[in-house]
Amino acid sequence: MQLGDMVIAFNPPASNSKFKSGKFGADIVLVSLNDKDFNDAENLSYGDKKPFVISGPGEYEVKNTFIKGIMTESLYGGERKINTIYTLTLDGINICFLGALTSNELGHEVKEKINSPNILFLPIGGDGVLDYKTAHKLATSLEPNIIIPLQYTKDDLKQFLKEGGLADGKPLDKLTIKKKDLEDKEGDIVVLSGN
Repeated sequence: MQLGDMVIAFNPPASNSKFKSGKFGADIVLVSLNDKDFNDAENLSYGDKKPFVISGPGEYEVKNTFIKGIMTESLYGGERKINTIYTLTLDGINICFLGALTSNELGHEVKEKINSPNILFLPIGGDGVLDYKTAHKLATSLEPNIIIPLQYTKDDLKQFLKEGGLADGKPLDKLTIKKKDLEDKEGDIVVLSGN
């Protein structure tokens, strides 16, 4: 995610992960789960960029960006682990990244902290994370303007899009958005390539 010259990366995978990793410099790295598939922040030092790494619950302010980490659980990889949901606001846009969330039972306090995201990133299938049906139900309950699915197979994505009333979703290489662009969007699903 980029705002001006500032780059924020979420859950960078290690080179030995099943997910592909990119090579770029980040100013801030948010790690939701301590697992090789999500925690290779050192790989995002590039050129003069050395990332500030946040890897757990708490409240942080980095480069004039306020970030909230909310503790939840995950069964990713078959064992119970701490998963951190991150919320932040960039250029007036509220963003929520659910990480490797397993359950849609977030509770009132967690939902209150998430606080009506404009853009919601959520897992929709895979090992120990939300399945497509549960993910869609949770996304709908949080009422974001845009939903961006993560961690999926082609079949998971197809079923998730079907739950959302879409036949298919052509992946975009990049999403550029301004706050005013969100006004007419209600739960729009945007598929990004490379998920």
